[in-house]
Amino acid sequence: MILITGATGVVGRETVRLLVEQGAKVAAVTRDPHAGLPAAAQLVHPDEVATLDGVEAILLSPRAVGATAAALLDRARETGTGRVVVLSAVTVQYPAGLPRFRQQFEAVEDLAKRSGLDWTILRCTDFAANTLAWARQIGATGTVRGAYAEARTSTIDERDIAAVAALALAQPHHAGQIYPLTGEQSLTQADKVAALSEALGRPISFTEATPEEIRRGMLAAGLPDEVPDRLLGSLADYAREPGPTTDAVRRLLGRPARTYATWATDHRAAFAAAFTTGGPR
Repeated sequence: MILITGATGVVGRETVRLLVEQGAKVAAVTRDPHAGLPAAAQLVHPDEVATLDGVEAILLSPRAVGATAAALLDRARETGTGRVVVLSAVTVQYPAGLPRFRQQFEAVEDLAKRSGLDWTILRCTDFAANTLAWARQIGATGTVRGAYAEARTSTIDERDIAAVAALALAQPHHAGQIYPLTGEQSLTQADKVAALSEALGRPISFTEATPEEIRRGMLAAGLPDEVPDRLLGSLADYAREPGPTTDAVRRLLGRPARTYATWATDHRAAFAAAFTTGGPR
């Protein structure tokens, strides 16, 4: 059995789907009994994880497990789990943003390395799915308003992360490996907005605002301080120096990483649904 924490996140959900398609027995950790996961996956409430036996491998999502990571890994070792695959961040290897966020991922990596399990670490750059946060303002105004228009990253399609995770969970020869996962195209925020405009067939522009204006807007929308701190801190650094670009996805999957333009085309419906009546055309 393969245990997937964060099973309803964009990476976890796709990893569950891929593993089920490959015939693996999957336990998906979720609080939602109607999570819309494949019928063949066993849904496991977080409180029930400690009762599971026969777990061969774990996908560990730090944001999903929080402070319970150490206990989960201790239990895994005691019950004979063989390996753990950790979803981490590329900032551990290529520092950007506020140190405290990088240190959170470093701490979970260290737990995995000391766990006694075979470990594989996936250090990921920013997810393409993060730009779904733009959908509402695109729908209402045809404009994305943000800070640091020229911040440049090699955004990764979360489906590529899931494909690598599925490999590492199923194949023990990835033990002891650290993979920095990025897309292969370094794009500014304005570049991504242009790709969305092309995919949707609608004019969409990027309007630059000051970091403080964006921070106030996010807090006014009810987001916790951590969200603008995480976003604006990394964007400020990537405006000065582009984030890393690697070929790890190509090497591991035997094909190029999906482009952001492909992701935008594949997710047109999510953005198109946000357009309001009488909105920009």
